[in-house]
Amino acid sequence: MYYIVYGFIKLLSFLPLRLLYLLGDLIYFLVVYVFKYRINVVRGNLLIAFPEKTEEEREQILKDFYHNFCDMFMEMIKMVSWTEKDILKRFQGNLEAINQVKGSGKSIQLITAHFFNWEVANLGIAAHSKIPFIGVYMPLSNKPVNEIVKKIRSKTGTLLVAATDFKNQMQEHMKNQYVLALAADQNPGKPANAFWMNFFSKPAPFVKGPELGAKRNNTFVFFINFYKVKRGYYQFELELITAEPNEFSAGELAKLLVTKIEDSIRKHPANYLWSHRRWKHEWKEEYRKLWAGNDEPATTTTSGH
Repeated sequence: MYYIVYGFIKLLSFLPLRLLYLLGDLIYFLVVYVFKYRINVVRGNLLIAFPEKTEEEREQILKDFYHNFCDMFMEMIKMVSWTEKDILKRFQGNLEAINQVKGSGKSIQLITAHFFNWEVANLGIAAHSKIPFIGVYMPLSNKPVNEIVKKIRSKTGTLLVAATDFKNQMQEHMKNQYVLALAADQNPGKPANAFWMNFFSKPAPFVKGPELGAKRNNTFVFFINFYKVKRGYYQFELELITAEPNEFSAGELAKLLVTKIEDSIRKHPANYLWSHRRWKHEWKEEYRKLWAGNDEPATTTTSGH
């Protein structure tokens, strides 16, 4: 089954990208107007994030988001036949800030969020980096598809670590200098074991892993923002957050990173994955000890469900 599916995807990958985008436009129509995939979740999330915008403005963000969402999958198909040179041409920015610390021996946590196209970003960062680059992935239940996705994601050298076995698989990598990419906007499995903070106009929980891992391993912490310049081309912006993560109090570093994420989304609102239920956990006063930051939990009447 693996060879059949992969063979079919590889054949598709040889089509010109403009034809794949036409296919993506057809899928966009079906997703938005026929199947209405998570459209109420997206609308609810956009209302929470941008209550000050008009309904027409939010609807335009919604449409642009779904176009980016469909383009991501078309580009992922094309990645099968893209060379490293193709990737470097399509994902550009300055990664020298990371490569310059190669001689320090100190590892790096590269923090980002679910910006489009994170699949291109994965290949691009690995191609740019002179330090072994580690990406965390969630294994798929369909084994042939899971192997195909892993094959695509590792084609420029990314070392893949399964989120379900992160601790064990990271042990070997931690013996040497590494760059570890983490998405700081993941929903925690247990909201009572998370950092809580305002995200746009509503409180939300955030996983503790990025902050705790940076402190435990005393890594550099960089934030990377990336966004579409035009169809098929992306720009990334790298920022050093700290070389001394242990100087931050509990939750302070996480709060700073989430602020960076929110600022990036406000600049490019359709560039974010709005189809996940980011505000599915409700704030409770019992979480007060988990609150990060000096502000108070925002109150809102909107719903992301």
